[in-house]
Amino acid sequence: MEVKRDILWRVYLCYMVVAVVCVLIIGKAFYIQQVQGRYWRSMSDSLHQHIEEIDAERGTIYSEDGQMLSTSIPQFDIYIDFAADGLRDKSGKRFRENVDSLSICLSALFKDHTEAEYRKLLKDGYREKDRYFLLKRKISFREYEQLRAFPLVRLGKNKSGFIAEVRNIRLNPYQMLAFRTIGLDRDSFKVGLEMTYDSILSGIKGKRLVRYIGGGVSVPVDDELQVESENGKDIITTLDVHIQDIAENALMKTMVQSESANGTCIVMETKTGKIRAIANLGRRTDGSYWEDYNYALRATEPGSTIKLATLLSVLSDGGTTINDPVEVGMAGNTFVGVRNIVDAEPHPKAVLSVKECFAHSSNIGMGKIAFKEFASRPDRFRTYLHKFRLDTLTGIDLLGEEKPRLPKMSRNNEGLHAMVTMSFGYAIQVTPLQTLTLYNAIANNGVMMKPYLVSSVVNDGAVVKQFEPTVLQENFVKPAVIKDAQECMRAVVTEGTAMALFKGSPYTVAGKTGTANVADGKFGYDDGVYQASFVGYFPADNPQYTCIVVIKTKPHAIVHFGGALAGPVFREISDRLYAMYVKQSAPVQMAIISKPDSNYYSYTGMRKEMKALFNTLQISSADSGAGNSDWAKVYRRQDKPTVADFTVGNKQMPQLEGMGLKDALYACENMGLKVTVKGRGKVAGQSIMAGQPVAKGQIVNLQLN
Repeated sequence: MEVKRDILWRVYLCYMVVAVVCVLIIGKAFYIQQVQGRYWRSMSDSLHQHIEEIDAERGTIYSEDGQMLSTSIPQFDIYIDFAADGLRDKSGKRFRENVDSLSICLSALFKDHTEAEYRKLLKDGYREKDRYFLLKRKISFREYEQLRAFPLVRLGKNKSGFIAEVRNIRLNPYQMLAFRTIGLDRDSFKVGLEMTYDSILSGIKGKRLVRYIGGGVSVPVDDELQVESENGKDIITTLDVHIQDIAENALMKTMVQSESANGTCIVMETKTGKIRAIANLGRRTDGSYWEDYNYALRATEPGSTIKLATLLSVLSDGGTTINDPVEVGMAGNTFVGVRNIVDAEPHPKAVLSVKECFAHSSNIGMGKIAFKEFASRPDRFRTYLHKFRLDTLTGIDLLGEEKPRLPKMSRNNEGLHAMVTMSFGYAIQVTPLQTLTLYNAIANNGVMMKPYLVSSVVNDGAVVKQFEPTVLQENFVKPAVIKDAQECMRAVVTEGTAMALFKGSPYTVAGKTGTANVADGKFGYDDGVYQASFVGYFPADNPQYTCIVVIKTKPHAIVHFGGALAGPVFREISDRLYAMYVKQSAPVQMAIISKPDSNYYSYTGMRKEMKALFNTLQISSADSGAGNSDWAKVYRRQDKPTVADFTVGNKQMPQLEGMGLKDALYACENMGLKVTVKGRGKVAGQSIMAGQPVAKGQIVNLQLN
């Protein structure tokens, strides 16, 4: 009995302990759920919810004439939340009623699945209660607009479960046209204007709350924490689509014919510094060309185009004039100071003037005048180059411009060698844009303009920032030096290395050819790779545009001189711009001839309208009639228009010849006649002869001239 009582006591004790533990567990669960529930739910949400940034709509880049050069277009990813309350309401009645018609519409729109396949996809997703079912990726805005009108979808997000995730992709409507300058917009790689003005174009990102579900997929959550994004601003460039197209095509044609490695072409508005076109083409491994690099901003040895800086330096120093004689010899090479200089082509004579040395691009001649002027002070030559801004960036509003590289010019053999070598285009590296800026300053009568690509920033159609032309230097050399330099540049075209190129041109051109044997990358000087250049402005007497063309040849190219390779590109561009813009903008003078009019004419119409016309045009006329008739006939008499009475009766067919259609219809319909008309203009013939009797309702056929 004692044993039984002892066992029962232990059982009761265990039972009470278990009961107490159960009560404590239930109590703790109740406490957690009811008292601490909000806290733990927020902790759960913090693990499964996240604040996500929303990209703003990127601004558009336009040409100055309003053409879109780079813009964003929306693409949509379509998901379905099959657990949405609207789809599950009333045991899924709304889904069952619309699934068939929706499948038909989806199949017709996307054409990637049959109606039955779409029906199965939708039903499978509904059965599995997929919260983020992917229906279609990357659909266009047009497709999205059609989708929104489909059965079920048109009921809205809450009732249909359809979720549209939008993202913008960048599109260049003109594709290769100025592609490298306009640039790319990628998360990891941006270039061109897209990179330079990224902060303006990109806008301010928004924020939204998303919830992570299975598979790491994030689903937007409607919440007050969402912050609207602020769209990016638009950029208006200085580029002109038509000029860019002309430059691109002219460069492309020559590049393909010559199989050159790369090339660039820049067209600048002379008086403002606006870049109207900038083309960059590089040859790819398959032989095609693409805007793969901005060669306009790449520093290379310029060749003979740098001779303008040498000319300006020696003329500014005052010890040389353009008419001074320079002995260049007939051998084609000679020793100047500390180095031997070779000319690519034979000289026309043994002694040339400074102007002729420039016009015929004599390395020997330019080396000699530089050595004569600066041999005792080569650092002074470098001072002039600094004054011409050839040792600094142009400051164009485009990232990636390479800084020029100048040699040291000290008073030793090495410094003198560098100074003489630089005088005809070697031992110095500048970009085509820097060369163009210097030549444009000469075209602009000594005013050096800063080249720029963006004219304004626009937000919702309103200009928020305007960029005006900027003067870098005014009168950076004396006016007399500018005039001499202009004369020398015109001599290049009239008697020098570009004489054949512009023969027969209807407009004047001033410029300079350049040819440099270059060593770059895997090629050395012995590989026969050349850089051919032509830079100049037109019309020379009133410059509107300054242009540079630089082409790097393939090894041992037969055509590699600047006048023969780059020059024709310049000529094609200048011809077309002159015809399209320069010539059209020139004032047209009309010659007034006072010779009397000897042509016979005869017109018939309402007298009142004819008199009003003569008064408006201030034409003196004579009146030979009494003026009682509403109709009149005008003809030439003694070199003066004469107005005579013209009778239109009700019984006889009038003479309609010479009348306008309006007057002829008025006269005929007042007589009750029915009129048929052929042709346009004035009445030249009538089916019922003048003077014949007519009856109401009779048909008359009129032939107009």
